[in-house]
Amino acid sequence: MTAVAPDTAVIKALRRVRQPQPQRNRELGLLLFAIALMLGATALSQLGELGRLDTGVLIAEGLLGVLVLALHVVLRLRAPQADPFVVPIATLLTGLGIAMIYRIGLSGADGANPNAGTSQMIYTALSVVAAGALVWALGNYRLLFRYTYIFGLTGVVLLILPFIPFINGGGNATVWIQIAGFYFQPGEIAKICLAIFFAGYLVRTRESLTSTGTKFLGFTFPRAREFGPLLVIWFISMVIIVAQRDLGTGLLIFGMFVATLYVATGKTGWVLIGVVLAVGGAVAASFVLPYVRGRFDAWLGAFDPELYEAEGGSFQLVNGIFGLAHGGMLGTGLGLGRPYLTPVSQSDYIIPSLGEELGLIGVFAILCLYMVFVARGLRIGVAGQDDFGKLLAVALSFTLALQVFIMVGGVTRLIPLTGLTTPFLAAGGSSLLANWLIVAIILRISDAVRQQPRAVIG
Repeated sequence: MTAVAPDTAVIKALRRVRQPQPQRNRELGLLLFAIALMLGATALSQLGELGRLDTGVLIAEGLLGVLVLALHVVLRLRAPQADPFVVPIATLLTGLGIAMIYRIGLSGADGANPNAGTSQMIYTALSVVAAGALVWALGNYRLLFRYTYIFGLTGVVLLILPFIPFINGGGNATVWIQIAGFYFQPGEIAKICLAIFFAGYLVRTRESLTSTGTKFLGFTFPRAREFGPLLVIWFISMVIIVAQRDLGTGLLIFGMFVATLYVATGKTGWVLIGVVLAVGGAVAASFVLPYVRGRFDAWLGAFDPELYEAEGGSFQLVNGIFGLAHGGMLGTGLGLGRPYLTPVSQSDYIIPSLGEELGLIGVFAILCLYMVFVARGLRIGVAGQDDFGKLLAVALSFTLALQVFIMVGGVTRLIPLTGLTTPFLAAGGSSLLANWLIVAIILRISDAVRQQPRAVIG
């Protein structure tokens, strides 16, 4: 029998794909582009609002760019085959958020925090350092699988913390804690812990969930001993969140729960049940809980004059819509609009702020960045041969996608507005830290996925 010579061109192509340095070189180029856009956006904001450049702020942002490049070096050393698009996208979104938050602070308008831009840069620096530390320390993400139940318990404890009187941070929603003068929202870290718990638990019980149980109307309900612990953690989390008046986080965790369950079992019925429970729960809450009813009223009757002028009415929502309309297709230009007329324009309404000055095209570009980020995360999960990594990558990516949908849908009046932050863009250290930790975990999973052996068919 004559031996068949291997296709050398195919082998060389496969080797090029497997080489880590081209991935990191691509990431470096994208990072430099993202940093340049971040500095350019801030410079345009200064020229539009002040008519001059403030080199001190630009130098501070340049130092943030150095930190991101340091993270790039960490990836070259510790995760050379990690996805090359995740960090540049996170950097660009964070930079655009800093530029807009800083720009609104320059306006000096009532309700605009002049120090929010500086605070956001500090939060960004801490978040990037934390992400780099996690990438460096977490040599193998499968280590998280060993502590499935610990992460589940930690997630519940973090949600309970705001109820402790001496560290409660106040506010309309019981979601903040205050320690030594610093405010933190533990629910942001809780969603990561619960994602790890859901992924780890479902890996252990997925076979039982799909093959055993009681059949009813063509759907197999799992046994209580497999499904019970998962349901208990979810139910406790929901009760705590409802008590905190933080329905946004409740919806986020519920969506993550259903998405992870669907990916683990492959049963479409879970998605249908999840949608029915979510819609039914929202409608029931609108009749039982006054603050939920107020959000529905503001959504359905936003342009009602009485509701517009009422305390807690639709003033904020309508002003955000007017800001988007003012921006039109191309926007007014950075520093040339009036986004500060909308309350909390630096946090909850950062999308209308960006939409006014960047226009519909700018908002579409931002949404495309989110889409690529989520697509890369889902692709990493689908490509993985490890069930835990697959479920964890999907859970974290879907959580970010759902959070974007909830916020963008809320400020554009597609759905009722809930109390969440737009990932990477909005002002706030807790959310920024959590999202950059998600970046670190996705990077670790992607590096492991690319190092897994692949069968070559020839």
